[in-house]
Amino acid sequence: MDKIKSLIQASIDVKQQLLNDEALLRSIGQSVELITNTFKQGKRVYFCGNGGSAADAQHLAAEFSGRFYTDRKALPAEALHCNTSYLTAVGNDYSFDLIYSRLIDGIGQAGDVLIGLSTSGNSKNIIKAFETAKEKGIHTIGFTGKTGGLLKAVSDVLINVPSTDTPRIQESHILAGHIVCQLVEEKIFGS
Repeated sequence: MDKIKSLIQASIDVKQQLLNDEALLRSIGQSVELITNTFKQGKRVYFCGNGGSAADAQHLAAEFSGRFYTDRKALPAEALHCNTSYLTAVGNDYSFDLIYSRLIDGIGQAGDVLIGLSTSGNSKNIIKAFETAKEKGIHTIGFTGKTGGLLKAVSDVLINVPSTDTPRIQESHILAGHIVCQLVEEKIFGS
């Protein structure tokens, strides 16, 4: 029982740090504004991640393209890793490091947003995708852990959760992502 309580407390502690970090709260707010403006301009939002972060990316994309709280028009958002034929072909023929950058090069348009989730901030395929996005005039939002890793340098907005513990970071990514989804939905469709 004590171990369970200590794990719950560890999650609460990270969220408490997030609550008290004004710079991080501003980054979440900047993300809301950037994504809201992107959708209002008829542009798209793309998500990418690896492993559990891929699942979180897909989850957050679905909150926009499906719905969050409100029955409303679908918003153009998608996770880039859902086409397994594409992923395995590019991973096999080129490199796993290129799976997201090739897709952003192929379908991304200036004014779109690319959101990458990487707890370390050092996922090569996400960094390469952000570099390609920058070349194309696509805005980038990085969801990372404490340091931001290498993703920090190529992110227009960085949401770097104040932790180095992967599960705690991912829990906070979903919290921050849900906040962004709710506020974007409210700004576009009303509360």
